[in-house]
Amino acid sequence: MNGPYLEFEKPIYELEKRINDLKELASREGDDSLDKLELSREIASLELKLEKLIQEIYSKLSRWQRVQLARHPRRPCALDFISLMTTDFIELHGDRNFADDKAIVGGFAKMDGKPVLVVGQQKGKDTKQKLYRNFGMPHPEGYRKALRLMQLASRFGKPVVILVDTPGAFPGIGAEERGQAEAIARNLREMTRLRVPIIINVIGEGASGGALGIGVGDRVFMLENAWYSVISPEGCAAILWRDAGKAPEAAEALKLSAPDLMRLKVIDKIIPEPRGGAHRDPKGLTHILKKEILSALNELEKLSPEELIERRIKKFRAIGEYLEKGKE
Repeated sequence: MNGPYLEFEKPIYELEKRINDLKELASREGDDSLDKLELSREIASLELKLEKLIQEIYSKLSRWQRVQLARHPRRPCALDFISLMTTDFIELHGDRNFADDKAIVGGFAKMDGKPVLVVGQQKGKDTKQKLYRNFGMPHPEGYRKALRLMQLASRFGKPVVILVDTPGAFPGIGAEERGQAEAIARNLREMTRLRVPIIINVIGEGASGGALGIGVGDRVFMLENAWYSVISPEGCAAILWRDAGKAPEAAEALKLSAPDLMRLKVIDKIIPEPRGGAHRDPKGLTHILKKEILSALNELEKLSPEELIERRIKKFRAIGEYLEKGKE
């Protein structure tokens, strides 16, 4: 079983439960080979039906369903990817100014023997972890910690790998008093100036400036069922219709899915997920993601720091450009 299940996954749950029940029954059967053969045939038939059902459901996901998958309770978080992709991870703490924000994790590690800095937004999975990590919503000190680590990596010539997964920067009074907007704005400016390759990976939720605050890089990869937008669907619905329940309609309007953003040239590559979402095969997904990151790093490391900075600035300045009809 791969639960918990989302609403649109209930038909899958029912079939998987029936298959598991039959397997359990088969294991309890005596030596009657005829009964076991009959059960085996039924199980094989149901497994084939399950495979077709999974293919049918996940081949036509709506944008809102992708948002739900990006929030799945069992979806791998930043620390899961770090543990699967790297070795010798040494976490570094604090912004050297106010505090150590647990919503952002970062440190040096090796990826297939290559030293890198990894920074990610960590949401947590159970209630205790989510509270400890502030649901992956960084305070200003989190962005300042991330920048401190990235500047350290730049000083020593080590590439930076970013894992984006946040419902947004923390909107509390304390965060605003300590300069939330300034911290994000400073990161945007300083990340364009880093003299080492930066690979951005949107692994789950990518909401607003909270995501962009660590989202400026030379390559932007996005998992197939992640989302990346200026605002969450609920926030958009609350503003436009004063009804957060219209989030599915807002998700459609926002064009926040990976295919949408690929067409709009906001991201550079979509990383395919296992059918059913990243939580069904984190190891297999991580293998693909790591391969793409290392390939991109090999390309980018051939460029001089000056070329990296120039291309990075051009890349982000070009986002949102449009040409009015009849004008040049």
